[in-house]
Amino acid sequence: MKYKLVVCDMDGTLLTSSHKISEYTANIIKQIENNGVKFIIATGRPYLDAKFYRDSLKLKSYLITSNGARAHNEENKPIVIENIQKDLVKKLLSYNVGTDIHRNIYLDDKWIIEYEIEGLAEFHHESGYSFNIDDLDKYKNEEAAKVFFLGKDKDIENLEKNMKKNFQNDLSITISSPFCLEFMKKGVNKAETLKKVLKILNIEPEEVIAFGDSMNDYEMLSLVGKPFIMGNANQRLIDALPNVEVVGNNNEDGIGKKLIEIFNKF
Repeated sequence: MKYKLVVCDMDGTLLTSSHKISEYTANIIKQIENNGVKFIIATGRPYLDAKFYRDSLKLKSYLITSNGARAHNEENKPIVIENIQKDLVKKLLSYNVGTDIHRNIYLDDKWIIEYEIEGLAEFHHESGYSFNIDDLDKYKNEEAAKVFFLGKDKDIENLEKNMKKNFQNDLSITISSPFCLEFMKKGVNKAETLKKVLKILNIEPEEVIAFGDSMNDYEMLSLVGKPFIMGNANQRLIDALPNVEVVGNNNEDGIGKKLIEIFNKF
């Protein structure tokens, strides 16, 4: 099989635990692109945040962001805009999540939180993208790209079970880490948006390689011809895709080494 495209999650996958792309993996990505293989980032992060990393790689490529709620073409023009409708945003923001859960909302290029928590700024320090602190009740009557909740793993696990009872018929629900529960418009995920991009590029799913580490990558990894799970992946993803190969972790150039093995050119 001649693979034409590599699609890659960011956190826990392309990025190291210090939220950087290693020089080794960056060089491999540039080399495969120079050899005619396209590279796309597909992430739960918002567009402007992900754009920084794509531009740091000097790639002219599509971007899939907010877990598929947004996609931009090579000229940075939006080609997918999928919002949660107003009444469901209101229901999500009105839901009693408890005092230990941190609420977040993406409105196009804005990330709104109620208060800062430890580690949040550091997570986005590399890209320079930042949140705005505001009263989330102000946004109950607006559409949103994504609403998500942060907390301790057990708290998020319990919240997921409880909220699924109320929202699974109306929204897409996923876990992007053991600490993050995410909601998008019904039917929105990385795979559905990747299908739209592949149609534009005239590339078949069987011609695609993908890397991911969390349940928000499940549909994308299930779609492509050559999926890989990171060695540091969420166990839920490994259990959900038992036949998918597990590669090296994100701090040991798992992606770069696997790409060398596949393309055998460098």
